[in-house]
Amino acid sequence: MIVVGMTAMQKHARYFRLKPDMLNGRWSLGEPLDRQGREPDDFREFTSGRPAQPFGRLTLPIDEPGRRLDYSTAGAALTPVVHVRVATLFAELAPDDVQLIPVDIEGCPDEYLLLVATRLVRCIDDKASEEVLLWKPEDERPDLEGQYRSVYGLRIDRTKVGDAKVFRPWGWTVALIVSEDIKTAMDRAKVSGAKFEEV
Repeated sequence: MIVVGMTAMQKHARYFRLKPDMLNGRWSLGEPLDRQGREPDDFREFTSGRPAQPFGRLTLPIDEPGRRLDYSTAGAALTPVVHVRVATLFAELAPDDVQLIPVDIEGCPDEYLLLVATRLVRCIDDKASEEVLLWKPEDERPDLEGQYRSVYGLRIDRTKVGDAKVFRPWGWTVALIVSEDIKTAMDRAKVSGAKFEEV
């Protein structure tokens, strides 16, 4: 009886891809750097869907100055960067799904953190998504064969999400997915720089 109730609830749950709103005049942030000015060995360290390794205090350079935002992304991997008030929302609503790493932004007195989704969920709905391309043998990348090459119009199978509220979909970790209650909390808090696309 309880299992049926949970499944019904999951079927009606809504999830959203959290993306940076490419506003004119917003700042552009560079790669996270450690105290010695080095980038992580893997540029996807903070966007792989697993906890990041400890690096000590990190710094983000500002590639292009502009208006500060509550939510933005940094570097080639589009690592999420959140103001402390946004980090507090994630810590309260999804404490088991996120790792929050303090970061200094050059010339910025406000407190910011990297938002790392620590859960990877195999949930992409290939049929419901607009277009899904997989790596094939003829692509001559045996290390990637069978994995997602690109996903357009991403849709997920909500019944496979379980209790995750913040996660990255297995095979397409470029997408950061949040539950509806997190979207609602961010909307209420009028978080600047964030936009949502239902998946």
